[in-house]
Amino acid sequence: MKKTLLYLLFLPGLFGAMDGLAQKTTDSLAKQAYLTDCIQYALAHRPLVRQSIIDQEIAERTVQSALAAWYPQLGAGYNLQHYLKQPVTIFPDPTTGEPVPRVIGARNTSTASLSLTQSVFSRDLLLASRTADTYRVQASQTTVRNKIDVVVNVSKAFYDLVLTQRQVDILTEDITRLQRSLQDATNQYQSGIVDKTDPQRAKIALNNSRAQQKQYRDLIGAKYQTLKQLMGYPPNDILHVTYDTLQLVNEIALDTNQRVNPRNRIEYQLLLSQGRLLEANVRYNRWAYLPTVSAFGNYNLLYQNNAFGQLFAQTFPNSLIGLSVALPIFQGGRRIQQTKIAELQVQRLTWDEAELTSAVDAEYAQALANYKGNLAAYQALNENLALAEDVYRIINLQYRNGIKTYLDVTIAEADLRTARINVFNALYQVLISKLDVQQALGEITF
Repeated sequence: MKKTLLYLLFLPGLFGAMDGLAQKTTDSLAKQAYLTDCIQYALAHRPLVRQSIIDQEIAERTVQSALAAWYPQLGAGYNLQHYLKQPVTIFPDPTTGEPVPRVIGARNTSTASLSLTQSVFSRDLLLASRTADTYRVQASQTTVRNKIDVVVNVSKAFYDLVLTQRQVDILTEDITRLQRSLQDATNQYQSGIVDKTDPQRAKIALNNSRAQQKQYRDLIGAKYQTLKQLMGYPPNDILHVTYDTLQLVNEIALDTNQRVNPRNRIEYQLLLSQGRLLEANVRYNRWAYLPTVSAFGNYNLLYQNNAFGQLFAQTFPNSLIGLSVALPIFQGGRRIQQTKIAELQVQRLTWDEAELTSAVDAEYAQALANYKGNLAAYQALNENLALAEDVYRIINLQYRNGIKTYLDVTIAEADLRTARINVFNALYQVLISKLDVQQALGEITF
């Protein structure tokens, strides 16, 4: 009783601790979620991955179900019947030799049977034994392929969201700068130094930046929902992504001298597994001439009596053991045609492998070209950003000293804003193209 009471007192605390742990995990992801956090969450919660894991278990159960036929099969049965009219058989009369109809058997019969069957040889069981490991590997490879897709898609969605957030930050900085410029232009106009077009231009630029910032802020919510969907994250729960700009810049490096090997791709490995299954199917169809051999044993308890009330008064047991052999002799040419179909399927798969090899080469070449082009653009735009910052600084000083017009300041501000946004757009493109190169090489890990 004391133990029960202690258990009941402890149980709520246990569930509370478990809820607290789950809440802590959710809260930690809500407070800061780096790319690795998002990927690991997606690998654990994305429905596609969970389905693949279930498919693996289904494949394992299917293999075990097929291999179970090697074990002895035990069955039982029961039969109860009553003849409304008993069967008649013609027997010769022992004295005259004349055929005489006679009723045989009892009106009521009951049979309880126990049967045991053991497969000795079967091409179906032989196929199941030889392909079991391949089926397991194929199911595992499918899970790996789906996980790779999840990693790539979550990474791209993460980078896209980060890019939009950074664009909002840039526009926020730009708005602060434009507000200061508007105040300067307004002060100079009130002092009679410039005409009213300068503060008007400053106001136009400020309004444009605010409108653009509003547009990007609205996009952030939609891109958060896209990322949540790809992660399998609850759509109504809070998620805050965190990134380090310097770390993103450090991640763009990639060895461009690598050579692509289609065998590293999970798609190629899946084709190899499929090929092994098709080759096993060829052998299976060639074995169609082999016999099916099984041993069996039966034990029956037979009750029979013309009076139903006395049916179980006496038992007539019988038992037997035997060996069953079924040998196909002529199948109308079906074995030949089935074998030819299986061989053609293997032949067709070799062309699938050739097509995949060619596609991988082309995919890698395209991805590598995009990466190199995007990297060169990013480096050039970085240089442009440094120049734009310097130009804006100089022109802004000259405007304040009355050397340059506000139109020059407006153009310099627009160039600076565009340069900053372009740099992060280029960084995003480099990171995306790097993912494409890694996927083409078969180097995506998780």
